[in-house]
Amino acid sequence: MANDNDSARIPWFRRLGPGLITGAADDDPGGIATHSQVGAQFGFGLMWTVVLTFPLMSAIQSICARIGRVTGNGLAANMARVLPRPIVSLIVMLLFIANTINIGADLAAMGAAAELVLGWGQVTFAVIFAIGSLSLQVFLPYHRYVYILKWLTLSLLAYVGVVFAVDVDWGAVLHGTLWPHLEWSRSMLVAVMAVFGTTISPYMFFWHSAEEVEEETLSGDGPLLEHPERGSEELQRIAADTYVGMGFSSLISFFIILTTAVTLHSAGITDIETSAQAAQALRPIAGEFAFLLFSLGIIGTGLLALPVLAGSAAYAIGELHGWRIGLEEKPENAKAFYGVIALAFGLGLLMLFLPIDPIKSLFWSAVLNGLIAVPLMAATMRVVSSRRHLGQFVAPLGLRILGWLATTVMATAAIAMFIP
Repeated sequence: MANDNDSARIPWFRRLGPGLITGAADDDPGGIATHSQVGAQFGFGLMWTVVLTFPLMSAIQSICARIGRVTGNGLAANMARVLPRPIVSLIVMLLFIANTINIGADLAAMGAAAELVLGWGQVTFAVIFAIGSLSLQVFLPYHRYVYILKWLTLSLLAYVGVVFAVDVDWGAVLHGTLWPHLEWSRSMLVAVMAVFGTTISPYMFFWHSAEEVEEETLSGDGPLLEHPERGSEELQRIAADTYVGMGFSSLISFFIILTTAVTLHSAGITDIETSAQAAQALRPIAGEFAFLLFSLGIIGTGLLALPVLAGSAAYAIGELHGWRIGLEEKPENAKAFYGVIALAFGLGLLMLFLPIDPIKSLFWSAVLNGLIAVPLMAATMRVVSSRRHLGQFVAPLGLRILGWLATTVMATAAIAMFIP
């Protein structure tokens, strides 16, 4: 077990882990498409949504991480303690379906981005990306794989670089962020809810909690309920890791909206449906460099999001059924767990060969995520507020208030999706 002096000597980047990876994975190709659409359609008008969602997503992700670290169990196992098992099973099943749809849509976007850069091979590259990502998850143990995921987070900086390839009126950006022009129209309401839905996503809840359990198992420290003396240090680490990760995610979302607002919206291009379409539209306006950065960013973020999408579903299903789970486990010791990951990738790839509109599939994935998020977040808030479940490590009042506020926002988003 590492002592306090050993911990103090660990470089700050190495202390970042589940929170950083979870936050970065939130900006997957589907999320890029959503933020590109928002920037193209409304310009700077909805940049305030990124500022608003940052504290909400930070709160709920910090709560999920706390539950995993304190109890030594992931979110599905803890949900089963406060909700009837059939409801938990339904939520987990819907999570698997939504994540599989997202995997298929992300693979399609990554293949399309590769084809834009090289001029050929959309399906070929999508298959290569899927096989490569699956192989790393299955055959590389977690303590090595996590470093690859950390470095992949740097691919998101491509969207910061794009801004320096275009002219930006920073005064207008600041005004649009802090004093936005609101139009209470159906299209703006849908766009706002889309941002909330793609930012506060159920797969992030399960992944973040499960990775805290992985880290605890790898370190040998044990859950905080059994070792309360480490509580202060570990919860401070979780808070820092989570706020850095969610801040990074929000920063990238901000720059994606900014880039498409400055370029596409200014040029009158307001109808963007996919991340690859946004990259293609940038080419004649912002030049080859901006186009290349945007396209490579789609591929990099996809490679980061794929294992999170597949892995979060496998963790949830495995916890619910009492399987041996974990990316540190060898494949022969956790066949069912890795089988779920492989199945998610296989079904995602199958979508590329079926007459399925990726835009419509992402819409239905968002609907499923909306349905899942509200009861999931409510159950999570019950766990994190209960001394029976977390003992002395219940969330402080401020964190609980933000968590319930995030739950209310997601409930509003879910209801809004069904308003004609």
